[in-house]
Amino acid sequence: MQHYLDLNHDSCVANYEIGNEFIRVQFKKNSKIYTYSYASAGYQHIENMKQLAQYGDGLNAYINHHVKQLYVR
Repeated sequence: MQHYLDLNHDSCVANYEIGNEFIRVQFKKNSKIYTYSYASAGYQHIENMKQLAQYGDGLNAYINHHVKQLYVR
């Protein structure tokens, strides 16, 4: 897992891991890791999340607005 930069210091995201067809996100409030995949959330959402994670800003807001419940169960 890589540490999420959180450029604005306002995110609940702590860490992330990027794979070919998924992104895993760990939040600050708990240690649970959520996996979002092409199959669960769709290609475009995953690619957008990967970009935001690497940039270090906007990932938490994106998750809340677009894919909050679309993680792999």
